[in-house]
Amino acid sequence: MNPMNFHLSSESFIRFFDKPGNVVLLEGKRKVLAEDEELLFFIGRRLTLESRHMRFRSGNAPGSDFLFSKGVASVDASRLEVIIPYPGHRKGNNLTSQSYALDAISLAEEPEVLYHSKQKKGMSGLVDAYLADGKNSVTVKAAYIIRDTVKVTGTRSGILPATVALFYDDLLNPMQGGTGHTMRVCRDLNIPFLNQSVWMSWLKQ
Repeated sequence: MNPMNFHLSSESFIRFFDKPGNVVLLEGKRKVLAEDEELLFFIGRRLTLESRHMRFRSGNAPGSDFLFSKGVASVDASRLEVIIPYPGHRKGNNLTSQSYALDAISLAEEPEVLYHSKQKKGMSGLVDAYLADGKNSVTVKAAYIIRDTVKVTGTRSGILPATVALFYDDLLNPMQGGTGHTMRVCRDLNIPFLNQSVWMSWLKQ
């Protein structure tokens, strides 16, 4: 299956992925066009309403993550989980009690997480510094990239890997920043993903 050609109706998507243990990653850019904001909310809500088993995952960032999550939580917040870079991250905007902070993960025992995090350009040394010194003003960038990696890979300690991902990207400058990193991890692990050029069409059906 070619992730970039994964064009389905929402009904087909749900029929294919609505299985126990499947995790749908919903995330994207912090900057969302005003006319798109309600669409992110509605796709999160629709997928939750029309499915029974799939769970949803976010990084608890402002913008796309929060809007997607609001849609899910408006139906069933217990099916939403977030991966956060440190305890208390955006606590007032965390819409679920299902939170996994990096501090609670023994990253030295997660070689796949570290490998994929270090593939982000300029990040290898910062990841090593984060492992050695923890989060500080310098290594905090590594914490966010590791968070983005875990959203996809899951962990050996019990966080399930993502099954599929829906992104809100900057279509004029795609696959940049943390969102681009997350997409590349999906691609490297053959996890199907699609952006709003596909899932927004579902809302017109």
